[in-house]
Amino acid sequence: MSTAVTTTATPNEDAATGNTSGYRLDLDGLRGIAIALVAIFHVWFGRVSGGVDVFLTLSGYFFVASLLKHVLATQPASVPWSTAINPWPRLWRLLRRLLPALLVVLVFITAMIALVMPKTRWGPLGAEVQASALYYQNWHLAFDSQDYQAADSANSPMQHLWSMSMQGQFFVLTLVCALALGGLLRALSRRLPALANPSVIRGVVGFSLLAVAVLSFAWANYRHSVNQPFNYYDTVARLWEPLVGGLLAVWMPRVALRPWMRNALGVVALGLIITCGWWIAGVQQYPGMLALVPVGATLLLIWTGSAATRPEPTAGPSQVSVGLAHPRLVWLGSIAYALYLWHWPLLIFYLAWRYQDDVNWLEGTAILAVSTVLAWATTKFIEAPLRAGKGISFGPRYRRSLLAVILISTIVAGSTVVIWQRNAANATVNTENLDPRLYPGARAYLDGAPVPKVDPQPSPEVVDKDWPITSYDSVISGWKDPSIKVGVYGDKNAARTVALVGGSHAEYWITALDAIGKQRGFKVTTYLKVGCALTTSHVFIWFGQKYYQCNDWSNRVMDRLAVDKPDVVFTNSTRPEEGPGARGDYVPKDYEDIFAQFRDRGQRVVAVRDNPWAHGKLKPPECLAEGKKPQVCGVARDLALAPTDPALAIAADFPNMNFLDYSNAMCGPAYCPAVVGNILVWHDYHHLSATFVRSLIPAVDADLGKSLQWW
Repeated sequence: MSTAVTTTATPNEDAATGNTSGYRLDLDGLRGIAIALVAIFHVWFGRVSGGVDVFLTLSGYFFVASLLKHVLATQPASVPWSTAINPWPRLWRLLRRLLPALLVVLVFITAMIALVMPKTRWGPLGAEVQASALYYQNWHLAFDSQDYQAADSANSPMQHLWSMSMQGQFFVLTLVCALALGGLLRALSRRLPALANPSVIRGVVGFSLLAVAVLSFAWANYRHSVNQPFNYYDTVARLWEPLVGGLLAVWMPRVALRPWMRNALGVVALGLIITCGWWIAGVQQYPGMLALVPVGATLLLIWTGSAATRPEPTAGPSQVSVGLAHPRLVWLGSIAYALYLWHWPLLIFYLAWRYQDDVNWLEGTAILAVSTVLAWATTKFIEAPLRAGKGISFGPRYRRSLLAVILISTIVAGSTVVIWQRNAANATVNTENLDPRLYPGARAYLDGAPVPKVDPQPSPEVVDKDWPITSYDSVISGWKDPSIKVGVYGDKNAARTVALVGGSHAEYWITALDAIGKQRGFKVTTYLKVGCALTTSHVFIWFGQKYYQCNDWSNRVMDRLAVDKPDVVFTNSTRPEEGPGARGDYVPKDYEDIFAQFRDRGQRVVAVRDNPWAHGKLKPPECLAEGKKPQVCGVARDLALAPTDPALAIAADFPNMNFLDYSNAMCGPAYCPAVVGNILVWHDYHHLSATFVRSLIPAVDADLGKSLQWW
């Protein structure tokens, strides 16, 4: 959840830090502080630090300043515009600067995926390797955050590379726009010579950047309340951060400040950058209004450390700038890009290897130390020789050999990724006609059916595709879809109707209801929305975002059911407890309010207890894919379920309802394993597989017969 640390060369200024070349060593030191914050907060605190936005702001400042300096130096009309702004040399330098280290890390990640990650994740992670290498990882993650079937995936070892993609898009987009704007100015300057004036060019560039930055900032704040998970990765919402850095490069305010004022402003800015990770929940707030804190603080440090704030021409740098220019911070800044690339995958692979959610002080220190060593080696032996194209210690033969090794390794890794993705795309689930003698499923617990020794079905590698038919028919409303989609199943011409209503935990019962409806002669209509059990006032929080849409959708569905008048409503009766130390399941107050509405309108209801949720280090299919036994890949019964069905306590208040409980079909007395009767119970960690629900059809058929008295 970081942002990239790549930059172009620091623009020359007067000696703000005492460096006679004008090079801003203090900004290299600031980069060092930023990468330290990013890595430390990731490793030990699992938070966004504020250093993330520092990098974007610095990148925009460096890149626009360098580009503008080049344009102004070659602006006379006699110089062809294609020479004044030629994107190819700059793109080539960017590729030399960014790609070699990135490809090396991606090759490492590919190898570690094969060694550490379960096979169930090879396909999805392979898609992320491709997205990272081609600089669209931010969009890949943005759209994945909207995909209910992907939304509960574990952290990816490439999650941090979203910002690399966003920044690469910024570089290319800025170059293209600069070329277009420059060509327009050059053409117009032939008729209006004043447009060739450097001040006019600077003004046009500045106002152009300002206009785009304002639009981006407005978009980021508008989308914050609409769809924050997508907004976090959105290039359009993020553009304002590097653009305001670019604006400072175009319009550096010249205000003479007293030394104490320069130092005071610098200390405040540095303090905000270091501390904002503690008091701003970055994932929930950035890139909206609160991102102004680290971005504004970075702008303040750039400005107060520049020549534009010197009280007199001969004044030295501020004390804050001197401190930031400390050799150790500058050195850390010099390896910031490589350290950014390495620290996150090392952390994620270690957690996956150890089946942990976090690290202790010693483990975190070791990860940071190894990351730093790898970053230094990557910078010295890969990045620097290929970026500079020359060096005392690295001749042409070394560079050619290095490029050959990187190229061959990349081809091998890329071929592996293609195979993973092809296998994942071609994977199918075909379990509709399993032999019940070999695959008794739920009957193993309910009826004591014998369980032969055969490989369980579906296989862990493909069970993630074992969703109910309604998902594949697209008759369940998505996250942002407010519509009520009504699917029709069972005996579509029958007079009697069972309405299946709720979220995905109601949805998977369609596998049983569809089959029973066809056999017993009733129609099944579906009113489903992902993540939306029927509620009246409770606001679900999914993946850090409040899900207000459920209340409105539930109210409209209840009104629709009053009009459609199905003979029976089938829905859920319980949910798992939430929060730290939660155990078991319960009947939420909202559910009781909904049940009361059904009772008061005289509508019959069948409500089924929610299945156990297997909260663990790995999802059950991933655990099985690693060769572990089903008996350790599930969840303890007393952790997932209350001792008795909580709905029994309210049953007397709702004579219009029948309550069903299939916990004993999924769990033994003490444990709910990942496989029951040779069938995988879950296709992730909380949704029942369609194959397992199919094994429940005899039990559901018998219970509905008793409840409805239709057969």
